[in-house]
Amino acid sequence: FVRSGNKVLLVHVNYRYRAESDNPNERRSVAEAFAQSVLWGFTVHAPLGDGVLVDATDFFLRDAHGVAGRLKQRKQGTYKLDKGRSALYLERTRNFPKNSEFEALLTFTGEPQGAWIRSVTPTPDAVSVRQHHSFIELPDDGYEPRVFDPRCGFFALSFQDYAAPIEEPLTRRFIVRHRLKKKDPSAPVSEAVEPIVYYLDPGVPEPVRSALLEGASWWNQAFEAAGYRNAFQVRILPDTADPMDVRYNVIQWVHRSTRGWSYGSSVRDPRTGEIIKGHVLLGSLRVRQDYLIAQGLIPGYAEGAEPDPRMKEMALARLRQLSAHEVGHTLGLAHNFAASYNDRASVMDYPHPYITLTPDGQLDFSRAYDDKIGAWDKRTILYGYQDFPKGVNVDSALQAILRENHERGLLFISDQDARPPGGAHPFAHLWDNGASPVEELRRLAAVRQRALNSFGLDNLAQGRPLAELERILVPLYLAHRYQVEAVAKLSGGVHYSYAVKGWETAGEQGRVRPVERYLQAEALDALLETLDPRFLSLPRGLEGLIPPQPIGYGRDRELFPTHTAMVFDPLAAAEASVQHTLDFLLQPERLARVVNQHALDESRSLSVPYIFEELLARVFENPRNNPWEKNLAQMIEKKTVLKLIELASQTEGQQQVAAFALLELHQLRDRLKAEIDRETDTERLAHLLWLEWQVGQFLDRPQEHKVPPKSPLPAGSPIGCSADG
Repeated sequence: FVRSGNKVLLVHVNYRYRAESDNPNERRSVAEAFAQSVLWGFTVHAPLGDGVLVDATDFFLRDAHGVAGRLKQRKQGTYKLDKGRSALYLERTRNFPKNSEFEALLTFTGEPQGAWIRSVTPTPDAVSVRQHHSFIELPDDGYEPRVFDPRCGFFALSFQDYAAPIEEPLTRRFIVRHRLKKKDPSAPVSEAVEPIVYYLDPGVPEPVRSALLEGASWWNQAFEAAGYRNAFQVRILPDTADPMDVRYNVIQWVHRSTRGWSYGSSVRDPRTGEIIKGHVLLGSLRVRQDYLIAQGLIPGYAEGAEPDPRMKEMALARLRQLSAHEVGHTLGLAHNFAASYNDRASVMDYPHPYITLTPDGQLDFSRAYDDKIGAWDKRTILYGYQDFPKGVNVDSALQAILRENHERGLLFISDQDARPPGGAHPFAHLWDNGASPVEELRRLAAVRQRALNSFGLDNLAQGRPLAELERILVPLYLAHRYQVEAVAKLSGGVHYSYAVKGWETAGEQGRVRPVERYLQAEALDALLETLDPRFLSLPRGLEGLIPPQPIGYGRDRELFPTHTAMVFDPLAAAEASVQHTLDFLLQPERLARVVNQHALDESRSLSVPYIFEELLARVFENPRNNPWEKNLAQMIEKKTVLKLIELASQTEGQQQVAAFALLELHQLRDRLKAEIDRETDTERLAHLLWLEWQVGQFLDRPQEHKVPPKSPLPAGSPIGCSADG
């Protein structure tokens, strides 16, 4: 706050540009070179002790969060703030020793358009929400920032330091972390001066409460490994405390109308990266999604028996890991999506349930989720929170930690490399397991098939509509979806790390190199197995158990797409799976890398024509042992041809990919014409004519050709983790 005459200005200081210098003139010159932001101007009404009295009502009764704009952007309607229906919410407006909290009830009125806003608002032309403002005291200068390294596993706070020597980078980066000091830094193990304590929302019911407490408490294992005793604690928030008090790190249980992401966020000092308060938001519907996954795997509702306890045990095991994951973000840790390669080395990965088959063919859930903090997590806490004794060169000690990580073979790859559909790293994946993506896909396919073979009425609780079987079937039938994404990254994949120049780049270490040719070939073969009618077929008779949704229920994004109105459509379910595989196998950026790799060294990479030829050969030679397999095989052919047309018509990206697709389509048209002349089966002939018409129309009149819409997969992520960071 800055006093200026009869006004008090709320100024957003620009900490992104500064001079870390003892020279005040140097600091001032940088501060004056870049804009600040005045967020509000308050009129002074009267002096009040050491301060002044201002009326902040208009400041709080405004759309600071951009609710109206967000609703319009998401096509939910056109709204504007109605101040006549808005007011300060005094129940949540209060003062604490380190922060002041203000809350306002805001009402937005307008024209509702979307289904989402109608589903969560009793009167959708008047949407009332509460908006919160926090004024938080910055901490003292006793905190010591710690340097960020891209290999350390932490989030970074970055800024431009114009006082940096000219031979050093202008950008400085600190890790984001809590303040933690040992009582005795020279002791191998010591209590903390002030431990990090998290408080769990007392509104969480059992048995979820115990699971969240246990999972969050795993982090003490990491702090113990870093030489602390009882430095990390988790307790129930006492009745005398308030979750908005910045002195309390909080794990909060929140509710939504649909399942959504959980979040591990924090309030940070913008000057240093010190975490002032960790705040975890856990969505209450997540445990139900995990339970749904277990329902599909376990026929746990045999008539006359109690529900199989393994379903609840699996869901609670996932909640323990989720609690640890989100708390990890609030300790400063980023996602590590390569941790599954190192045998589940981090809770900061997104884990898929690891279900195995016993020698007698039964499903084993004993290792579905891990039950402890990971090896990578201990190393990151060591880097971020180790309190080094006096006389130790901190920079050298931190580098020694990173070097030992490397020697142990611990990998770290985060969001920007793992999330994009065109991702290239062979080990950075979401919701995967194992060190070999190909082996894991085949292992998971066997588990999936075993569960499908036993799927039926015993997967549904007594008294539930039979139509609910479809909802339970979705995550089981698509259990392979995330591992398909992992395997696809081997094609055109690239080995790399967040290496820096030094010991890590000696010799061949740290070099960027393509994934080995044989691994790319194995990946192609494994992906083509998911385009086999036998893989896509449901057990005979299952479709007869799933009626249309009854009155009072309805179809939603959690169910399969359908071309058959209200009736369950097993072909559309298979279409969605096929489209998923094709989209990742033939992702344009992935194929562009294949083009480059093959041009640089033919011996180390497949070629795009080879991938196309293998794909078409496998697809057009699929087994047709019965009429249903024939139906599936023809659908797979259609989807494959349409995907090639999509690639050939792309106007962005590497045009050689489009050129290869165009060549394949010209050759395919000739083969289709020849096969049409020989075909006598009416159904097959109709199918071939449709394919030839699609290809011919695109080749002859590309501007007029319209690709039929794709079959979307039902909602996937999240199945139990965070998107923070």
